Amino acid sequence: MYDAFYRYLAGEAARSPLTVTAYRRDIESLREFRRTNLALGDADPRTTTLSELRMWVADLAAEKLSTTTIVRKIQAVRAFFRYLVKRQGMLENPAERLSTPRLPKNLPPFMRQEETMEKIDSLDADSDDFTRTRNALMLTMFYSTGMRAAELIGLRDAAVDTAKGELKVLGKRNKERIIPFGTELSTMIEHYRRLRADLLPGAPPENFFVRPDGQPVYYQLVYRTVHSALEGANIPRRSPHVLRHSFATDMLNNGADLMAVQKLLGHASLSTTQRYTHLSYKELQNNYKLAHPRAQKKED
Repeated sequence: MYDAFYRYLAGEAARSPLTVTAYRRDIESLREFRRTNLALGDADPRTTTLSELRMWVADLAAEKLSTTTIVRKIQAVRAFFRYLVKRQGMLENPAERLSTPRLPKNLPPFMRQEETMEKIDSLDADSDDFTRTRNALMLTMFYSTGMRAAELIGLRDAAVDTAKGELKVLGKRNKERIIPFGTELSTMIEHYRRLRADLLPGAPPENFFVRPDGQPVYYQLVYRTVHSALEGANIPRRSPHVLRHSFATDMLNNGADLMAVQKLLGHASLSTTQRYTHLSYKELQNNYKLAHPRAQKKED
């Protein structure tokens, strides 16, 4: 039943490979808890009770997992049992009555525009070294397009059009969207393609971003590249998603329409994009307090 659900996610539900992997990891967490902690072996998942789920969540909390991680695992298990009810004859979904911990209202981490521009400008984009050029292009593309790491990794060479200044990415739930880009990124792309062609003669590889042997880049490589490039930045973590958040924040701070940013990011809900308006408003507040002579009370 587990494997059938994972096949359902990848096929009929059209979830991305990364999403399927995440669901598998979270559901296997519950499966292992029932097998070992509850001594149930590999029991039929349709026999799972609400009480067992509550004990599992308590165990996750005892492991000091973050609230975000616990909520994600509950959501994955909830989806699994919905599938069992719909397709495998389970009578009810016990996870529907499972209380979900309240998520903290954390705003997405982002870099200040000046700091981001400084980091991007410091990259050796004109290098004749293939790897250095590729890494500089990855950083710039994250910030210039707001794409997700999975979208960058899965980007096809044929989907990058420098003549039109646009690229097509395959987002969550296999939804395709078009993202425009400017002349700076076009120039970097053409330079990267020339170096890639010298290194890998013949037809261009299917994937846009590749390693020197022609194989596609992978998440750990992309993460390490971003993490290293953002060293010293005043942010809580140095990940590709920070550049996505910075893209959205800077777009809104510089006057972009909220719905336009939603489409560029590939958000299904406008409320998700609206989180960045809170960041923008906070920035406005800070600027006001610093710049306006009546913003702060004068000391006696």
